Amino acid sequence: MWRRLSFVLWILMKQRLNTSRMQLRIITGLNSSWMICLYGVLSVRCMRIRMIIHVNLTQEIPKPLVVGKKLDMTYSVKWSLTNVTFARRFDVYLDYPFFEHQIHWFSIFNSFMMVIFLTGLVSMILMRTLRNDYAKYAREDDDLETLERDVSEESGWKLVHGDVFRPPRNLVLLSAVVGTGAQLALLVLLVILLAIVGMLYVGRGAIVTTFIVCYALTSFISGYVSGGMYSRHGGKTWIKSMILTASLFPFMCFGIGFILNTIAIFYGSLAAIPFGTMVVVFVIWAFISFPLALLGTVVGRNWSGAPNNPCRVKTIPRPIPEKKWYLTPSVVSMMGGLLPFGSIFIEMYFVFTSFWNYKVYYVYGFMLLVFLILIIVTVCVTIVGTYFLLNAENYHWQWTSFFSAASTAVYVYLYSVYYYYVKTKMFGFFQTSFYFGYTLMFCLGLGILCGAVGYLGSNLFVRRIYRNIKCD
Repeated sequence: MWRRLSFVLWILMKQRLNTSRMQLRIITGLNSSWMICLYGVLSVRCMRIRMIIHVNLTQEIPKPLVVGKKLDMTYSVKWSLTNVTFARRFDVYLDYPFFEHQIHWFSIFNSFMMVIFLTGLVSMILMRTLRNDYAKYAREDDDLETLERDVSEESGWKLVHGDVFRPPRNLVLLSAVVGTGAQLALLVLLVILLAIVGMLYVGRGAIVTTFIVCYALTSFISGYVSGGMYSRHGGKTWIKSMILTASLFPFMCFGIGFILNTIAIFYGSLAAIPFGTMVVVFVIWAFISFPLALLGTVVGRNWSGAPNNPCRVKTIPRPIPEKKWYLTPSVVSMMGGLLPFGSIFIEMYFVFTSFWNYKVYYVYGFMLLVFLILIIVTVCVTIVGTYFLLNAENYHWQWTSFFSAASTAVYVYLYSVYYYYVKTKMFGFFQTSFYFGYTLMFCLGLGILCGAVGYLGSNLFVRRIYRNIKCD
């Protein structure tokens, strides 16, 4: 029936008829529960420039189908002019009560209070502890007995000053993900601001197009951050680092997209990406994104790649003592994502509902606040985890700080599993693969973004605390 009505609407747009009638006869194969609407009213709103911006179908109460009975299907069309601009044609689909519900405002307020509490707690605990440590470590005393007693009592983060700036394992990969995460953080902020100012929900696929173009134009940032970081740690194979930075995230997305596109083609779905679109995206990456990333790597390597560690790295690595289970890097990493996830938990519900339940997301102001809150909470939590790790005399803080922040994406993905089974009515391999495939792509980007923010925040913290102690 819907295909027939679509055809009728096409006839109306061509001929502008006011009423029409067609006859339908059911032969066989009828289910007793089938119903049909015999009359419908199409309300069409258009502009003076002959551009339709809204169509609504109102139907009468459906009637049961009877085998062998002829049915007269009629419809009427009401044409009306409207002053609504083409750019505002989606406003009729915006669900204001849903997105501006009190729970949305309450979640923002709750997350904001969490930020105030965390920043205050981090500042109070760390500054008080570090002030006492600085006073004890910098004390000048000629009394040999007092000096020996202080040295014997020393423990914690001060003892690893000769190893804390040792190059991390897999420096090439860490530099690539940190550079990519810095680019994604800037990219998300830029797209949200453009959405607030320019209303990107106006055109179909406008946000995706803007995201791809902005990603290509901001690729210089990933190369700059990655190249500078890799050079500061004494990396030698900078060409490998440069290529990995430019291609890591795009190729991960390409791999997931290729699998999903193959499934869509197999099912004959319109969700399959046309070959021409894939060629255009590849050209944008090859001729804009990749060269800008290479340029950023060269600039970062030469301008910000000079070693500037506050403490000299010792030749022989210090052994790491055994600590309790909750101070191990794996536990610190998994615990680090709980509070950041808690700060975006409610917003994830609205985002998932918009994407998978076909609601138009328009509250980008909320998204901007939540994004800034996520950044602040991630930095605070990662700094606390890094401090605990260094206090346990474990100087392998680089990857731990990254995974501690990136674990937020793990909790988001677990939440997506809950949302799939509880909040959606999806079923079948096709829908399931697309749901978890796109969610995986989103969580990979979120994990890299949060991980880079956590690492950069911890890096500033570590350099700050070791700058004020005697490292000789």
